[in-house]
Amino acid sequence: MSTEATSAAAARYVAVTFDCPDPIALARFYSTALGLPITYSSDEFALLGEEGVPGLGFSRLAGYTPPTWPDPSQEKQAHLDLAVDDLDAAQTRLLALGATEPPTQPQPDRWRVLLDPAGHPFCITTGV
Repeated sequence: MSTEATSAAAARYVAVTFDCPDPIALARFYSTALGLPITYSSDEFALLGEEGVPGLGFSRLAGYTPPTWPDPSQEKQAHLDLAVDDLDAAQTRLLALGATEPPTQPQPDRWRVLLDPAGHPFCITTGV
């Protein structure tokens, strides 16, 4: 299988959407954390992004159950990897915004795992 992109792609990548109990609250968290504007919001869906850049969407899911990482009983399903300049400073800022720190940190000197307000794991790293 070739790693080169074909000239006639069937689709364009525009966003990744995360299920959550409150799309507006999660959009506000990521908007502040990433410095991206909320470009659309309703009771059921919110979208972050900038023109020409793939966005992040948040969709209300009734009965949403957050991942339990590192406990495998409710797998993480997907996560974001975010680049930062300083792990300690970024972690402090993200915790102040509403993220939480799980008890397990596989390689805290290289990257940190945090949980967003809806429980989705995401990683911060300086290694990108």
